[in-house]
Amino acid sequence: MEIRQETINHVAVLSLEGRLDASSARDIKEKVSSLSRENRINLVIDMAGVDFIDSSGLGSLVSSLRTVNKLGGDIKISALQDQVRAVFELTRLHRIFGIYDDSTAAAMRF
Repeated sequence: MEIRQETINHVAVLSLEGRLDASSARDIKEKVSSLSRENRINLVIDMAGVDFIDSSGLGSLVSSLRTVNKLGGDIKISALQDQVRAVFELTRLHRIFGIYDDSTAAAMRF
């Protein structure tokens, strides 16, 4: 899993590339935890490069959301591929996370 970071409108955007599964779930949680210590609590996670997600990956996103929510922040998800979107809908996480077509649209919602 590769994680690239950029900023759009003062919002940290994490672009993920690869599989979000048990082997990479910790990387996401650690990155979000690091950002939250810097008081960067409004985040967009761009998942255009993620073609697979499992329960560990979903768990890491939910855990990350809890981390920033405790500090008054939020996480938006952008650019889900169809297969990954289906998993979000099946698990009803599309009701928990704001989901947007692209990172810019998501960043504008803060």
